[in-house]
Amino acid sequence: MPVTSPSQPTVLSAQRPLWRDLIACAQLIGAVQAGASLSTALPQAATRGKWDASQRGAAQALSFAVLRHLGTVRALLADLQPKPIHPPLLRDVLQTALALLLPDAPAHYAAHTVVNQAVEACKRTPSLRHAQGFANALLRRFVSRTADIEAVRMSTLEARWNHPDWWVQALQSAYPADWQSVLEVAQRQPAMTLRVNPRLQSRTAYQAALAACGLPCTAPDDPLLDQALILKQALAVERLPGFERGWVSVQDAAAQYAAALLDVQPGQRVLDACAAPGGKTAHLLERCDCDLLALDKDAQRLRRVEDTLDRLGLQAHTLAADAAHPATWWDGQPFDRILLDAPCSASGIARRHPDIRWLRRAADIPALAATQAALLDALWPLLRPGGKLLYVTCSVFPQEGVEQARAFLARHADAIASPAPGQLLPQEPAPDQTEDEPGPGAARHSQDGFFYALFTKAS
Repeated sequence: MPVTSPSQPTVLSAQRPLWRDLIACAQLIGAVQAGASLSTALPQAATRGKWDASQRGAAQALSFAVLRHLGTVRALLADLQPKPIHPPLLRDVLQTALALLLPDAPAHYAAHTVVNQAVEACKRTPSLRHAQGFANALLRRFVSRTADIEAVRMSTLEARWNHPDWWVQALQSAYPADWQSVLEVAQRQPAMTLRVNPRLQSRTAYQAALAACGLPCTAPDDPLLDQALILKQALAVERLPGFERGWVSVQDAAAQYAAALLDVQPGQRVLDACAAPGGKTAHLLERCDCDLLALDKDAQRLRRVEDTLDRLGLQAHTLAADAAHPATWWDGQPFDRILLDAPCSASGIARRHPDIRWLRRAADIPALAATQAALLDALWPLLRPGGKLLYVTCSVFPQEGVEQARAFLARHADAIASPAPGQLLPQEPAPDQTEDEPGPGAARHSQDGFFYALFTKAS
């Protein structure tokens, strides 16, 4: 079932009462606060509630917007009601309503409409009927005290920056000059970036096809992004010309560096060690005919790789296996190229998936770094002398990036560091900036946060 793109602004139906979207969003916000990802919670809630495509898309888009303000609304709710609020669904309805009442709310409703519809949501939900009066009084009290919002917002790091305290502190330590920019970018709607399949379309021709459909876009001025187009407005993939015929895929600009950096040559033996969902796998094959093994330990996610390749008309060997244990799957023949897009915190894509910031814990980072190191050490012997291994994470934390790369080089005397971008921080042009004419120090184009290290094995 098609859903609203995460990049798309919140769209609520004029035909469907707002209280329904408040309840739907509250269910998703509650699931995230209980430890579930939106990618898991959304289809489960949609199935239980028998949501149609419109309600599903609205719930997703609204939940994204609320999660981008969750630190602030948590602080506001605690200020309004210091005691714990039960049941949790009531708390989540109130958090959703407070997000819609903020001065920078994701959708514009009159305050009385939000309050009345939140009360209606309680009235229509058996477990919340007892709380109608409480919800009404609390939200009306908030509306009368909007002058206090800024003081509450500035009271804690989480309330100010809408990320957990430990996350903000880690960025402050890692990027003394840039940490605020990283956090601010995470609050903006990310652009929708495309990757044109050069086997079927030139970038110029596809850009013209988009323009003919009234879909303006820009082409990044970067030789490593020669297939990328950035749309001015996000939309459902079904509206992209030739999407089902394999002309184009959706892939962030920073993720598109991988294929160019790995520099696969025709006929080479290539391993994509953690391949799902398959964007980088497909990109490698779009650029070059090679003997590629797409590996992933999750058989269900591996099917997404196969579906992607089928849509694009590409072929690869696929295998469900754990890259960290080559003895269980490797045939003993060395690889010319290895792509290790390693499991990571996903902190670099938090602007695109705002649930990530609330799901991660500080203790996750060293644990993930240990997994990454184990994968690097397990895969390095599989690379032939003169071959290249590209280490990638969609993270902004140094433990998963530059520190990991330095430690690997210290452990392996036959590993040579080759030119690579290193740490790419997330960026998004400001609303008043055009990507064609960025100002001094401004973002040149939209991109997630990624780390790239390229290692060549000594001959």
